[in-house]
Amino acid sequence: MKIIEIAKKIEKNGGRLYLVGGAVRDHLLGRENHDEDYCVVGIEEKEFQELFPQAIKRGKSFGVYDLEEKEFALARKEIKTGEGHQAFKIETASDITIEEDLKRRDITINAIAKDVLTGEYKDPFGGREDIQKKIIRATTKAFQEDPLRVYRVARFASTLQFKVEMQTLKMMKQIEPELKTISKERIYEELKKALKGISPSLFFITLKQADVLYTHFKEIERLIGAEQPKQYHPEGDAFVHSMEVLDRVAQVTEKEEIRFAALVHDLGKGETPKEEYPHHYGHDKKGIIPIKNMCRHLGLPNKWEKCGITATKEHMIGGIFHQMKPSKQVDFIERVAKSPLGLERNEDHCRSRWKRDSRF
Repeated sequence: MKIIEIAKKIEKNGGRLYLVGGAVRDHLLGRENHDEDYCVVGIEEKEFQELFPQAIKRGKSFGVYDLEEKEFALARKEIKTGEGHQAFKIETASDITIEEDLKRRDITINAIAKDVLTGEYKDPFGGREDIQKKIIRATTKAFQEDPLRVYRVARFASTLQFKVEMQTLKMMKQIEPELKTISKERIYEELKKALKGISPSLFFITLKQADVLYTHFKEIERLIGAEQPKQYHPEGDAFVHSMEVLDRVAQVTEKEEIRFAALVHDLGKGETPKEEYPHHYGHDKKGIIPIKNMCRHLGLPNKWEKCGITATKEHMIGGIFHQMKPSKQVDFIERVAKSPLGLERNEDHCRSRWKRDSRF
């Protein structure tokens, strides 16, 4: 059954069908999107089940169905019942409007609906204007009811290259006490998506702007203010440097574990006592423990950890490869070639790492 046929059947029974969420946003951005989510307005759940007996219900608490390999959700309201990402009471009813359903969504660019039959947009929070201005903005103060939205916003910043407006950053900070209620699996999923973004650094920069980076990424937060020799690093501290390396590596590979290795290659600089600034003696060795700690408390894949450790141990040596004795060069090549990072990816990493350094 085609979507138009489904929409007409719903209309015939007094309802409306809207395309919602990321599919609308990405269409307006000219981006490809394979996931289509629909919102059904004006129909009770029992009636929807009678109209589409082939639809498969998801879960037990609210009306979300799989139909024709697409998601259909009955218009709903959410009431926060406690602390955390999942503490909500869901209410579905035929009198809930599309505007009320959009109100519960996190940011304006995700709170746009398109009528399947007429093509008319419902955009009560100015999402289309924010798309044009490349701004991420919370729909309402209800944004603060779900702490996972902090990481979703940071992830959208990295994947869309959008700027988060100031009031939304303040809301993100206000949610900080609840961030610890989010499971490490959900944080990993947002981090993974962010690392796949065009500018993965914006995930961490956004969390820094909201002053919540330390909650789950304290190893990266410690790089802020870690001074470096200005003649080799005019870009700034170790945090700024790591963000630049991350984005440069992202230009040459889509592999998440390699991008992660770029992110963590200098974590050892966060362990340097301030009295030793701007030097960071032995930071390649000091970086191993922070990587292991970060991977453990976030539940990151073993391959990510191994690539990160290889990057931190070898990035200094890779940068001076041509100065090494032949026997040392051979040892380095054999060692890195056997690692999960691999020789080719380590070469890309070292080039990005040393791009600014006038010594090489």
